[in-house]
Amino acid sequence: MMRTMVIGGTRSGKSTYAESLAKASGKQLIYVATSEAGDDEMMHRIVHHRARRDAAWVTLEEPIALAAIIEQHSTPDSVLLIDCLTVWLSNLLFSEAMAFPEIGIIEPPAIFHTQSNAFFQALAGARGDIVLVTNEVGQGVVPTGAISRWFVDESGRMNQAVAALCDRVVLVTAGLPLTLKGG
Repeated sequence: MMRTMVIGGTRSGKSTYAESLAKASGKQLIYVATSEAGDDEMMHRIVHHRARRDAAWVTLEEPIALAAIIEQHSTPDSVLLIDCLTVWLSNLLFSEAMAFPEIGIIEPPAIFHTQSNAFFQALAGARGDIVLVTNEVGQGVVPTGAISRWFVDESGRMNQAVAALCDRVVLVTAGLPLTLKGG
């Protein structure tokens, strides 16, 4: 069982690289999509990702309950490719209609704690290979608004926790992979 985190910036090639890792496993390919088509731009992104995958892939769409997907579909004969953790994080953080302050501390909704705790437990106990795609959003300018800083902070904390549980971590920049952890 191998847990691999593929991290990089937007359009860095991380999803394509993650898909190649999953295909190389020779196992049943299960793609777990966390995004929802809330507008035309996101629908275009989803169509682009779907077009890249052939009929060998089983696609599951799950914006919130990743732990349940891992528990149900992670087997020694399969590889789960979860794309993308930062979209999933956004789904959790903004799942409830809340008024967010422009300054001050923001408290996440209860679903954030329950689902993220369940996810980390499921990831630690996965029975099959998992490839997790995530964005590195913390290498740019520090955002001026509290909501944006909150998201960047939570994303950084999530990525650190996922990397700690993974056997291998690969940074992809300009389509080039650089192994940060593992072989």
